[in-house]
Amino acid sequence: MSANILRGTLLLTGASFLSKLLGMLYVIPFENIVKEEGMALYSFAYVPYTIFLSISTIGIPLAVSKFVSKYNAIDDYYTSKRMFQSGIILMFCTGFLAFLIMFFGAETIARWTIAESNKNFSILDAKQVIQMVSFSLLIIPGMAVVRGFFQGNQSMGPTAISQVVEQIARIIFLLVAVFIIVVLLDGSITTAVGFATFSAFIGGIASWIVLGIYWKQRKQYINEKIEQQKRKEYIPTKTLFKELLSYAGPFVLVGIAIPLYQIIDQFTYSHAMASVGLGDIWEIAYSSFNMQGHKLVIIPVTVATGLSLALVPEITKSFNISNKTQLTQQINQAFQIILFFVLPAIVGLMLLSYPAYGALFGLETIAISGPLLTWYAPVALFFALFTVSAAILQGIEKQRFTLISLSAGILLKILFNTLFIQTFGANGAIIATMLGTLVAVSLNLWKIKSSINFSYKQTIKRGILMLIFTSFMALVIVIVKWVLGFWISYDESRLHALTYLLLGVGIGGMTYLWLGYASTLFERVVDRKIGFLDRIFRR
Repeated sequence: MSANILRGTLLLTGASFLSKLLGMLYVIPFENIVKEEGMALYSFAYVPYTIFLSISTIGIPLAVSKFVSKYNAIDDYYTSKRMFQSGIILMFCTGFLAFLIMFFGAETIARWTIAESNKNFSILDAKQVIQMVSFSLLIIPGMAVVRGFFQGNQSMGPTAISQVVEQIARIIFLLVAVFIIVVLLDGSITTAVGFATFSAFIGGIASWIVLGIYWKQRKQYINEKIEQQKRKEYIPTKTLFKELLSYAGPFVLVGIAIPLYQIIDQFTYSHAMASVGLGDIWEIAYSSFNMQGHKLVIIPVTVATGLSLALVPEITKSFNISNKTQLTQQINQAFQIILFFVLPAIVGLMLLSYPAYGALFGLETIAISGPLLTWYAPVALFFALFTVSAAILQGIEKQRFTLISLSAGILLKILFNTLFIQTFGANGAIIATMLGTLVAVSLNLWKIKSSINFSYKQTIKRGILMLIFTSFMALVIVIVKWVLGFWISYDESRLHALTYLLLGVGIGGMTYLWLGYASTLFERVVDRKIGFLDRIFRR
C-alpha cells in the first residue's frame, strides 16, 4: 500500500474511529438518563434516518471523490469544479425530498415499528422523534458532497476534522438538552429523545462551518488551477451526471447495508417478541444489541470502512494496468488487516461482554443484555468483510454484483428473522443477521476469486496464525477473569465491571500485540515496521 494511501487510510480511519468512540461514550450518560426504553425509542428514529440519508445521497459524495480524482489526474479542474457545484445542488434537492417523505411518513414508520399493545411508548411518541431527526436531511447530503470533493483532491483533513467536530457538537447538544429536559424540568422521555435526535441537525451545522473555513482557505488555489488549465472542454451536465451515477450505485449499497439489517429488526422485533410472550422485555433486548451493543461492535468495523474508502483508487489502478501481482498483494493485504484487528476485537468482546455492558451501560439489565452482546459481537467480522469485499468489487469493475450479494443477504434476513425470534427468542434476530451477512460475504469472496482468479491461500495461512494468537489472547483473558473472581465480581458494581474490562482488554490486548510483533506477523500484514511497537517491546 503506497504511503499516500496509507496516510489517507489512517487519517480517515482515525477520524472515524474517534467519532465512533465518542458515539459509544456519550451513550453511557444518555442511557443512564433515558434508560433502555428511551434508547429503543431513539433507535426507532435513527435507523430509518440512516437509510433515508443513504438513499438521498445515492452514493454521490464518494462518487464525487472518484470523479474529481479522475478529472484532476488529466488536469481538467474545470470539469471537477462543475461537478462539485452541480453535486451540491442535486444533494440539496434529494435531501429536501427525503425530508418531506420522512417527515410526513413518520406515522407510517412508527406503526410498522411499534405494536398497538406496547405499554411504554405510543405510535405518536415514535412519530415525534422520527420527525425531529428528519430535519437533518436538509443539510447533511450537501455537506457530504463537500467532503467528497476534498477527498478527490487528495485532502483528507477537511473530512476528518469536520467529522469529529460534527460528532462533538452533536453530543454536547444532545446531553445538555436531555439533561435539562429530564433532570431539571422533569419533562417526558419522548421530548428528551426527540431533541436528542435533532442533535444530528446541530452537528451538521457545525460540520458545515468547518468545511466552509477549509473552502475559504483553498478556493483561491482551486481557481488558480482552473485559470492555468489550457483547454476547458464543456461537457453537458447530463453527461456529467450520467457518469457520476454510474460510480454512485455501489457506494450507496455499501453505505446502506448495515442499516438495512437493522431496519428489518425494527419492523419485526416488537411483533415477533410479543407473539412468543416476550413483549415485556423487547425494548430492553432490542436496544441492547441494536443500539448500545451496535455502538461497541461497530468500532472495529471502522477499520474496514477507512480501509475501503482508500482502497478503491489503488485497486482500480492496478486492475486497469493489469498488474496482477500488485492487485493480488493489495487484496490480500486488505483482508489480512481486517482479520488482524477485527478477530481479536470480537473474541475479546465476547469474553468480556458482561463486564463491558455492565461498566458502560449499567448492571440493571445485564442478565438480558450480556448474552445478547456475546452473540452480536461476531457480526462485526461479517460487516467488516462485506464493506471491504464490496470496495474490492468496485475496484475490479464488478460493482453490480454487490446488488446481488446484498439482496441475497437481506432476503434471508427478511425470511428468517421472525421465525428465528420465535424459535430462539431474543437471540433470533442476531442469528438471522449472521446468516444474511455470511451469505453476502461468501458471494462477494466467490466473485472476487472467479473474476480475477484470485487465490486466498496467503490470507488463509496468515488468518490461521491470527486465530492461534487470538486463542492465546482468549486464554489470558479467561485467566484474568478467573483471578479477579477471587476478590471481586463484575455484577456487584460498575466499578468492579470496569476493573474486569480494563484489565481484560489491557492484558489480553498486549498479549496479542506482542505475539503479532514478535512473530513479525504485524509487519508482514501492513508491509512496514511499526515504530511504536519497537519502542514498547524493544526487540
